[in-house]
Amino acid sequence: MALYTFPFDSSETPEHDRLGGKCTSLAIMTTAGMPVPPGFAVTTEAFDAVVNDKKLQDHIHSILKGIDLDNVADLDHGAAQIRELILTQPVPDEVYAEVHTAYNTLMELCGGEVPVAVRSSATAEDLPDASFAGQQDTYLWITGETFVLQKIRECWASLYTSRAITYRHANNIPDEGLSIAVAVQKMVNSRSSGVAMTIDPSNGDRTKIVIDSSWGLGEMVVSGEVTPDNFLLDKVMMSVVKRVISDKHEELVPTGHGSIARREVDEERRNSPSLSEEEVVGVAKLAKAAEKHYGSVQDVEWAIDADLPAGQNILLLQSRPETVWSQKQAEVKVVSSGSGIEAITKSMLSTMNRDK
Repeated sequence: MALYTFPFDSSETPEHDRLGGKCTSLAIMTTAGMPVPPGFAVTTEAFDAVVNDKKLQDHIHSILKGIDLDNVADLDHGAAQIRELILTQPVPDEVYAEVHTAYNTLMELCGGEVPVAVRSSATAEDLPDASFAGQQDTYLWITGETFVLQKIRECWASLYTSRAITYRHANNIPDEGLSIAVAVQKMVNSRSSGVAMTIDPSNGDRTKIVIDSSWGLGEMVVSGEVTPDNFLLDKVMMSVVKRVISDKHEELVPTGHGSIARREVDEERRNSPSLSEEEVVGVAKLAKAAEKHYGSVQDVEWAIDADLPAGQNILLLQSRPETVWSQKQAEVKVVSSGSGIEAITKSMLSTMNRDK
Protein backbone atom coordinates (compact mmCIF):
# COMPACT_ATOMS: atom_id res chain seq x y z
CA MET A 1 0.00 0.00 0.00
CA ALA A 2 1.34 3.40 -1.02
CA LEU A 3 1.47 5.90 1.83
CA TYR A 4 1.79 9.21 0.01
CA THR A 5 -0.45 8.63 -3.04
CA PHE A 6 -3.87 7.07 -3.64
CA PRO A 7 -5.27 6.27 -7.12
CA PHE A 8 -8.94 7.17 -7.45
CA ASP A 9 -9.64 3.64 -8.74
CA SER A 10 -7.88 1.98 -5.81
CA SER A 11 -9.51 -1.08 -4.27
CA GLU A 12 -8.67 0.31 -0.83
CA THR A 13 -11.31 2.19 1.14
CA PRO A 14 -10.82 5.97 0.80
CA GLU A 15 -10.40 7.68 4.17
CA HIS A 16 -11.27 11.35 4.65
CA ASP A 17 -8.35 11.92 7.01
CA ARG A 18 -5.94 10.80 4.27
CA LEU A 19 -7.65 12.25 1.19
CA GLY A 20 -9.58 15.30 2.34
CA GLY A 21 -13.11 16.06 1.17
CA LYS A 22 -12.56 16.45 -2.57
CA CYS A 23 -10.32 13.42 -3.15
CA THR A 24 -12.46 11.18 -0.95
CA SER A 25 -15.48 12.10 -3.04
CA LEU A 26 -13.62 11.52 -6.32
CA ALA A 27 -12.41 8.09 -5.16
CA ILE A 28 -15.88 7.07 -3.95
CA MET A 29 -17.52 8.19 -7.20
CA THR A 30 -14.88 6.39 -9.29
CA THR A 31 -15.38 3.15 -7.35
CA ALA A 32 -19.15 3.54 -7.77
CA GLY A 33 -18.67 3.53 -11.55
CA MET A 34 -19.53 7.17 -12.13
CA PRO A 35 -17.90 8.96 -15.11
CA VAL A 36 -15.01 10.63 -13.28
CA PRO A 37 -11.77 11.61 -15.10
CA PRO A 38 -8.86 9.41 -13.90
CA GLY A 39 -6.41 10.68 -11.33
CA PHE A 40 -4.81 10.20 -7.94
CA ALA A 41 -4.52 11.90 -4.58
CA VAL A 42 -1.34 13.08 -2.94
CA THR A 43 -2.34 12.12 0.61
CA THR A 44 -2.25 14.15 3.80
CA GLU A 45 0.69 11.99 4.89
CA ALA A 46 2.74 13.70 2.16
CA PHE A 47 1.83 17.16 3.46
CA ASP A 48 2.49 16.06 7.03
CA ALA A 49 5.89 14.64 6.07
CA VAL A 50 6.82 18.07 4.70
CA VAL A 51 5.46 20.37 7.40
CA ASN A 52 5.62 18.30 10.59
CA ASP A 53 9.03 19.68 11.44
CA LYS A 54 8.98 21.14 14.96
CA LYS A 55 10.94 24.23 14.02
CA LEU A 56 8.63 24.91 11.07
CA GLN A 57 5.49 24.26 13.14
CA ASP A 58 6.65 26.62 15.87
CA HIS A 59 7.34 29.29 13.27
CA ILE A 60 3.89 28.87 11.68
CA HIS A 61 2.08 28.96 15.03
CA SER A 62 4.06 32.03 16.07
CA ILE A 63 3.02 33.89 12.90
CA LEU A 64 -0.64 32.82 13.27
CA LYS A 65 -0.71 33.94 16.88
CA GLY A 66 0.66 37.35 15.96
CA ILE A 67 -1.74 38.09 13.09
CA ASP A 68 -4.33 40.80 13.65
CA LEU A 69 -7.29 39.37 11.72
CA ASP A 70 -8.97 42.77 11.64
CA ASN A 71 -5.98 44.28 9.84
CA VAL A 72 -6.04 43.22 6.17
CA ALA A 73 -2.42 44.19 5.50
CA ASP A 74 -1.20 42.33 8.59
CA LEU A 75 -3.28 39.26 7.66
CA ASP A 76 -1.96 39.22 4.09
CA HIS A 77 1.63 39.64 5.25
CA GLY A 78 1.41 36.85 7.83
CA ALA A 79 -0.34 34.48 5.39
CA ALA A 80 2.32 35.14 2.74
CA GLN A 81 5.09 34.40 5.27
CA ILE A 82 3.58 31.02 6.14
CA ARG A 83 3.08 30.07 2.48
CA GLU A 84 6.70 30.92 1.70
CA LEU A 85 7.86 28.70 4.57
CA ILE A 86 5.89 25.76 3.14
CA LEU A 87 7.01 26.43 -0.45
CA THR A 88 10.68 26.34 0.56
CA GLN A 89 10.51 23.40 3.00
CA PRO A 90 12.39 20.33 1.65
CA VAL A 91 10.25 17.45 0.33
CA PRO A 92 11.41 14.01 1.56
CA ASP A 93 12.76 11.72 -1.17
CA GLU A 94 10.18 9.03 -0.43
CA VAL A 95 7.33 11.51 -0.99
CA TYR A 96 8.79 12.64 -4.31
CA ALA A 97 9.35 9.04 -5.44
CA GLU A 98 5.72 8.03 -4.86
CA VAL A 99 4.32 11.13 -6.56
CA HIS A 100 6.69 10.57 -9.50
CA THR A 101 5.45 6.98 -9.90
CA ALA A 102 1.76 7.91 -9.57
CA TYR A 103 2.07 10.74 -12.11
CA ASN A 104 3.80 8.55 -14.69
CA THR A 105 1.24 5.77 -14.18
CA LEU A 106 -1.54 8.29 -14.87
CA MET A 107 0.19 9.52 -18.02
CA GLU A 108 0.55 5.94 -19.28
CA LEU A 109 -3.14 5.33 -18.61
CA CYS A 110 -4.00 8.44 -20.66
CA GLY A 111 -1.83 7.28 -23.58
CA GLY A 112 0.88 9.92 -23.16
CA GLU A 113 1.47 13.20 -21.42
CA VAL A 114 -1.78 15.12 -21.01
CA PRO A 115 -2.70 18.28 -19.05
CA VAL A 116 -4.00 17.76 -15.53
CA ALA A 117 -5.94 19.69 -12.93
CA VAL A 118 -4.19 20.06 -9.57
CA ARG A 119 -6.78 20.70 -6.85
CA SER A 120 -6.55 21.21 -3.09
CA SER A 121 -8.47 18.79 -0.89
CA ALA A 122 -8.36 19.90 2.75
CA THR A 123 -9.49 17.67 5.60
CA ALA A 124 -11.80 20.42 6.88
CA GLU A 125 -13.59 21.04 3.57
CA ASP A 126 -17.13 19.99 2.68
CA LEU A 127 -18.16 19.63 6.31
CA PRO A 128 -21.92 19.32 6.96
CA ASP A 129 -22.10 22.86 8.38
CA ALA A 130 -19.45 24.65 6.30
CA SER A 131 -18.46 24.76 2.65
CA PHE A 132 -14.81 25.36 1.83
CA ALA A 133 -15.40 25.74 -1.91
CA GLY A 134 -12.84 28.22 -3.23
CA GLN A 135 -10.91 28.50 0.03
CA GLN A 136 -7.84 26.60 -1.22
CA ASP A 137 -6.20 26.76 -4.63
CA THR A 138 -6.89 24.95 -7.90
CA TYR A 139 -4.62 24.93 -10.95
CA LEU A 140 -5.84 23.90 -14.40
CA TRP A 141 -4.21 22.68 -17.61
CA ILE A 142 -0.85 21.91 -15.97
CA THR A 143 1.52 19.95 -18.20
CA GLY A 144 4.76 18.24 -17.21
CA GLU A 145 5.88 16.62 -13.98
CA THR A 146 8.03 19.57 -12.83
CA PHE A 147 5.11 21.99 -13.04
CA VAL A 148 2.71 19.51 -11.43
CA LEU A 149 5.06 19.09 -8.45
CA GLN A 150 5.28 22.86 -8.05
CA LYS A 151 1.49 23.21 -8.11
CA ILE A 152 1.17 20.46 -5.48
CA ARG A 153 3.42 22.57 -3.25
CA GLU A 154 1.31 25.64 -3.95
CA CYS A 155 -1.85 23.73 -3.02
CA TRP A 156 -0.22 22.76 0.29
CA ALA A 157 0.67 26.40 0.88
CA SER A 158 -2.86 27.56 0.02
CA LEU A 159 -4.03 26.08 3.31
CA TYR A 160 -2.74 29.40 4.64
CA THR A 161 -4.18 31.97 2.25
CA SER A 162 -5.75 34.99 3.92
CA ARG A 163 -9.24 33.84 2.98
CA ALA A 164 -8.65 30.31 4.33
CA ILE A 165 -7.28 31.57 7.65
CA THR A 166 -10.19 34.01 8.02
CA TYR A 167 -12.79 31.39 7.08
CA ARG A 168 -11.48 28.89 9.63
CA HIS A 169 -11.48 31.56 12.32
CA ALA A 170 -15.04 32.63 11.48
CA ASN A 171 -16.24 29.01 11.65
CA ASN A 172 -14.27 28.11 14.80
CA ILE A 173 -12.17 25.50 12.98
CA PRO A 174 -8.80 25.11 14.74
CA ASP A 175 -5.54 25.17 12.79
CA GLU A 176 -4.05 22.45 14.99
CA GLY A 177 -4.19 19.05 13.31
CA LEU A 178 -5.30 20.55 10.01
CA SER A 179 -3.96 18.83 6.90
CA ILE A 180 -4.45 18.83 3.16
CA ALA A 181 -4.37 16.36 0.28
CA VAL A 182 -4.08 17.25 -3.40
CA ALA A 183 -5.96 15.81 -6.40
CA VAL A 184 -4.04 15.32 -9.65
CA GLN A 185 -6.61 14.55 -12.35
CA LYS A 186 -6.76 14.37 -16.13
CA MET A 187 -8.00 17.70 -17.44
CA VAL A 188 -11.38 17.75 -19.16
CA ASN A 189 -11.58 19.66 -22.44
CA SER A 190 -14.77 21.44 -21.37
CA ARG A 191 -17.04 22.58 -24.16
CA SER A 192 -19.65 23.48 -21.54
CA SER A 193 -19.60 23.10 -17.78
CA GLY A 194 -21.21 24.25 -14.58
CA VAL A 195 -22.96 23.11 -11.44
CA ALA A 196 -26.11 21.16 -10.61
CA MET A 197 -27.99 21.00 -7.31
CA THR A 198 -30.45 18.27 -6.43
CA ILE A 199 -32.61 20.85 -4.67
CA ASP A 200 -34.03 24.21 -5.71
CA PRO A 201 -31.72 26.59 -3.80
CA SER A 202 -34.28 29.41 -4.03
CA ASN A 203 -36.87 27.63 -1.87
CA GLY A 204 -35.48 24.28 -0.70
CA ASP A 205 -37.75 22.19 -2.97
CA ARG A 206 -36.19 18.69 -3.09
CA THR A 207 -38.42 17.60 -5.98
CA LYS A 208 -36.39 19.78 -8.35
CA ILE A 209 -32.90 19.80 -9.87
CA VAL A 210 -31.30 23.11 -10.84
CA ILE A 211 -28.51 23.33 -13.42
CA ASP A 212 -26.31 26.34 -14.15
CA SER A 213 -24.32 26.05 -17.38
CA SER A 214 -22.00 28.15 -19.52
CA TRP A 215 -19.39 27.75 -22.25
CA GLY A 216 -15.84 26.62 -21.49
CA LEU A 217 -14.47 25.82 -18.04
CA GLY A 218 -16.80 25.99 -15.06
CA GLU A 219 -14.72 28.32 -12.89
CA MET A 220 -16.52 31.39 -14.24
CA VAL A 221 -19.87 29.88 -13.23
CA VAL A 222 -18.66 28.93 -9.74
CA SER A 223 -17.10 32.37 -9.18
CA GLY A 224 -20.13 34.23 -10.53
CA GLU A 225 -18.15 36.04 -13.24
CA VAL A 226 -20.61 35.04 -15.94
CA THR A 227 -24.40 34.75 -15.81
CA PRO A 228 -25.04 31.12 -16.75
CA ASP A 229 -27.96 29.44 -18.46
CA ASN A 230 -30.35 28.14 -15.82
CA PHE A 231 -32.48 25.01 -16.10
CA LEU A 232 -35.09 23.85 -13.56
CA LEU A 233 -36.13 20.19 -13.85
CA ASP A 234 -38.67 17.95 -12.18
CA LYS A 235 -36.57 15.32 -10.39
CA VAL A 236 -39.04 12.46 -11.01
CA MET A 237 -40.13 13.15 -14.57
CA MET A 238 -36.71 14.46 -15.66
CA SER A 239 -38.45 17.18 -17.66
CA VAL A 240 -37.46 20.83 -17.91
CA VAL A 241 -39.93 23.00 -16.00
CA LYS A 242 -38.24 26.33 -16.65
CA ARG A 243 -35.24 27.59 -18.60
CA VAL A 244 -33.43 30.90 -18.76
CA ILE A 245 -30.84 31.33 -21.53
CA SER A 246 -28.38 34.08 -20.61
CA ASP A 247 -25.97 36.32 -22.49
CA LYS A 248 -22.75 34.41 -21.82
CA HIS A 249 -20.15 36.97 -22.89
CA GLU A 250 -16.92 35.25 -21.80
CA GLU A 251 -15.47 31.77 -21.45
CA LEU A 252 -12.30 30.21 -20.07
CA VAL A 253 -10.48 28.06 -22.62
CA PRO A 254 -7.13 26.25 -22.80
CA THR A 255 -4.41 28.08 -24.73
CA GLY A 256 -2.55 24.95 -25.80
CA HIS A 257 0.46 25.97 -23.71
CA GLY A 258 -0.54 24.48 -20.37
CA SER A 259 -2.59 27.50 -19.32
CA ILE A 260 -6.04 28.99 -19.71
CA ALA A 261 -7.27 32.33 -21.00
CA ARG A 262 -10.43 34.40 -21.11
CA ARG A 263 -12.05 34.68 -24.50
CA GLU A 264 -15.07 36.58 -25.74
CA VAL A 265 -17.82 34.23 -26.80
CA ASP A 266 -18.77 34.68 -30.44
CA GLU A 267 -22.10 36.34 -31.20
CA GLU A 268 -23.77 33.14 -32.37
CA ARG A 269 -23.08 31.20 -29.16
CA ARG A 270 -23.36 33.82 -26.44
CA ASN A 271 -27.18 33.84 -26.49
CA SER A 272 -27.58 30.19 -27.51
CA PRO A 273 -28.17 27.34 -24.99
CA SER A 274 -24.88 25.93 -23.72
CA LEU A 275 -26.56 22.52 -23.33
CA SER A 276 -28.81 20.57 -25.68
CA GLU A 277 -32.06 19.13 -24.35
CA GLU A 278 -30.46 15.67 -24.12
CA GLU A 279 -27.44 17.07 -22.28
CA VAL A 280 -29.62 18.91 -19.75
CA VAL A 281 -31.37 15.64 -18.90
CA GLY A 282 -28.03 13.80 -18.88
CA VAL A 283 -26.53 16.23 -16.36
CA ALA A 284 -29.67 15.98 -14.20
CA LYS A 285 -29.50 12.17 -14.23
CA LEU A 286 -25.85 12.34 -13.19
CA ALA A 287 -26.66 14.66 -10.29
CA LYS A 288 -29.60 12.46 -9.24
CA ALA A 289 -27.34 9.38 -9.30
CA ALA A 290 -24.86 11.17 -7.04
CA GLU A 291 -27.67 12.08 -4.61
CA LYS A 292 -28.88 8.48 -4.57
CA HIS A 293 -25.38 7.18 -3.95
CA TYR A 294 -24.64 9.54 -1.07
CA GLY A 295 -28.17 9.56 0.33
CA SER A 296 -28.27 13.34 0.67
CA VAL A 297 -28.81 16.51 -1.38
CA GLN A 298 -25.76 17.15 -3.57
CA ASP A 299 -23.99 20.14 -5.11
CA VAL A 300 -22.36 18.75 -8.27
CA GLU A 301 -19.70 20.11 -10.63
CA TRP A 302 -19.83 18.65 -14.14
CA ALA A 303 -18.46 19.18 -17.66
CA ILE A 304 -19.16 18.22 -21.26
CA ASP A 305 -15.88 16.92 -22.74
CA ALA A 306 -15.46 18.13 -26.32
CA ASP A 307 -13.11 15.20 -27.04
CA LEU A 308 -15.68 12.49 -26.24
CA PRO A 309 -18.70 11.31 -28.28
CA ALA A 310 -22.27 12.19 -27.33
CA GLY A 311 -23.58 9.87 -24.66
CA GLN A 312 -20.13 9.49 -23.11
CA ASN A 313 -19.16 13.14 -22.81
CA ILE A 314 -20.89 14.15 -19.55
CA LEU A 315 -18.31 13.90 -16.77
CA LEU A 316 -18.63 14.30 -13.02
CA LEU A 317 -15.92 16.53 -11.57
CA GLN A 318 -17.05 16.86 -7.97
CA SER A 319 -20.00 16.12 -5.70
CA ARG A 320 -20.36 17.57 -2.23
CA PRO A 321 -23.22 17.85 0.27
CA GLU A 322 -25.46 20.90 -0.15
CA THR A 323 -25.07 22.97 3.01
CA VAL A 324 -27.55 25.87 3.13
CA TRP A 325 -30.94 24.11 3.03
CA SER A 326 -29.63 20.93 4.64
CA GLN A 327 -28.50 22.99 7.62
CA LYS A 328 -31.89 24.74 7.83
CA GLN A 329 -33.69 21.38 7.74
CA ALA A 330 -31.39 20.05 10.46
CA GLU A 331 -32.26 23.06 12.64
CA VAL A 332 -35.97 22.38 12.13
CA LYS A 333 -35.46 18.76 13.20
CA VAL A 334 -33.64 19.88 16.34
CA VAL A 335 -36.47 22.26 17.25
CA SER A 336 -39.14 19.61 16.61
CA SER A 337 -37.24 16.78 18.34
CA GLY A 338 -38.64 17.84 21.69
CA SER A 339 -42.09 17.50 20.23
CA GLY A 340 -44.85 15.21 21.43
CA ILE A 341 -47.96 16.80 22.96
CA GLU A 342 -46.06 19.91 24.10
CA ALA A 343 -44.73 20.76 20.61
CA ILE A 344 -48.08 20.04 18.95
CA THR A 345 -49.83 22.26 21.46
CA LYS A 346 -47.35 25.09 20.86
CA SER A 347 -47.87 24.74 17.11
CA MET A 348 -51.67 24.88 17.47
CA LEU A 349 -51.49 27.92 19.77
CA SER A 350 -49.13 29.66 17.35
CA THR A 351 -51.54 29.04 14.47
CA MET A 352 -54.53 30.23 16.51
CA ASN A 353 -52.74 33.44 17.53
CA ARG A 354 -51.66 34.11 13.95
CA ASP A 355 -55.24 33.66 12.69
CA LYS A 356 -56.74 36.07 15.21
